[in-house]
Amino acid sequence: MSTVQNESFVRTVVKKVSAYIPQVEKPKKKIGLSEKFIWCGIALFAYLVMGQIPLFGVTDSPKFDFLAFARVIFAAQQGTLLELGIGPIVTAGLLMQLLKGSELIKLNFKDPDDRSLFTSATKIVTIIVIVAEGSLYGVSVYGHLLASPSLIPILVAQLVGSSLVVMYLDETIQKGWGLGSGISLFIMAGVAQGIMWSVFSPIPAQDGPVGIVPYMIDSAIHGDFSSALFRSGQLPSIFGLIVTSLVLLALVYVQGIHIDIPIVSTKYRGFTAVYPIKLLYTSNIPVILASALLANAIFIGQMLWANYNPENANPFFNYIFQFDPQASQSPTGGILYYITAPRSFEHALQDPMRTFVYIIFWTGIVTVFGRLWVELGGLSPKSAAKNLLDADVQVPGFRRTQSSVQTLLNKYIPAVTIAGGIIIGLLAAVSNVLSVFGTGIGILLMVDILVNYYNLLVREQVDTHMPKLAALLGRT
Repeated sequence: MSTVQNESFVRTVVKKVSAYIPQVEKPKKKIGLSEKFIWCGIALFAYLVMGQIPLFGVTDSPKFDFLAFARVIFAAQQGTLLELGIGPIVTAGLLMQLLKGSELIKLNFKDPDDRSLFTSATKIVTIIVIVAEGSLYGVSVYGHLLASPSLIPILVAQLVGSSLVVMYLDETIQKGWGLGSGISLFIMAGVAQGIMWSVFSPIPAQDGPVGIVPYMIDSAIHGDFSSALFRSGQLPSIFGLIVTSLVLLALVYVQGIHIDIPIVSTKYRGFTAVYPIKLLYTSNIPVILASALLANAIFIGQMLWANYNPENANPFFNYIFQFDPQASQSPTGGILYYITAPRSFEHALQDPMRTFVYIIFWTGIVTVFGRLWVELGGLSPKSAAKNLLDADVQVPGFRRTQSSVQTLLNKYIPAVTIAGGIIIGLLAAVSNVLSVFGTGIGILLMVDILVNYYNLLVREQVDTHMPKLAALLGRT
């Protein structure tokens, strides 16, 4: 009885609180594809502009970039209004997804009221995370870098306010004004921007232009084209360009591998389709979770090092982590050193043991997170079987019972989860070691998002030209 009362209390609180939170209204009429592209462009332009506006009142950059290992995932820019990027939104979304997948939150998503309640609860949690992260980051990281301590409230207001704007930009896209989600759009744009910068940037570095294309032209003019094959200091090179192209091709190929289980509709006679179980069954969620875990480990390590071991003189802390007091944001010793990427092929060759340990660790942790996400994220054979039955379809040759379909899915989903985790972990680890453009994790995210957008565009075209077929597919 107390559980029912608690659920009722939570529902009441969420409904009352959400009534005071501004909402983006869904479009009252169907939005055409061209108009959706325009809204996506507006949201993306606003996001990119925010990434170029520095934080008011900050006189210097922090000694350490505490979000360095997560900026690709969070689409964040240090020292700007996008200091936190989409971090609070991703954190809140993952938290709510875990609560839902573990059934700590019991909702019937076929009920519109329950779906609306979950969306409202997610938004409330997102706002709480935004305020908490903005306040803590503003005070602890930038508090001593302000022109005056009295500016701390203004700094926190900038971090919180800009994150709220990002939240509403994402909501605008997701409510049907745009295509897909704002989060995916911002991540994809950030990674693509990094790749374009590595390829075409004319900004000078210590040995010539940063971009590999301007550098090749400059090297050819000076008669030293071979120097473009490998470059020091993690600068873009021909080797990096080749590796990036190979990784992109490998990811596109792996994304297309799947096992098709035939299904038939129990409501529409003669309608057949397939239920695809992709090799990358958990998508890139395990990589995101592993990256967030490592980023938090580095963040905590930097904080402990700065306060208790700034000279690397404590044997206990040295066993766990060491940092360079001058400039390095990456660990230089200890356990953390071996579980972070060398970040360049040159560094990988200098310390092959670190490279080997990192690849094994990263592959293992991504595989473990993939297995956990299947259970907690509602992707288990049991959940998948229930979803199929709820969609009014059945597998030919199998009884229309959850246990029967679950037995079939048990043959594929666990094996695919482990195989996909190993493959995606290896690709991410090797890509990071070889310094692909846009980082290995960024490439993984971008390809996955592009594939999802391709599928969305196909559905939009079907909906435009064959609305009856689209309605039928939507029901199944």
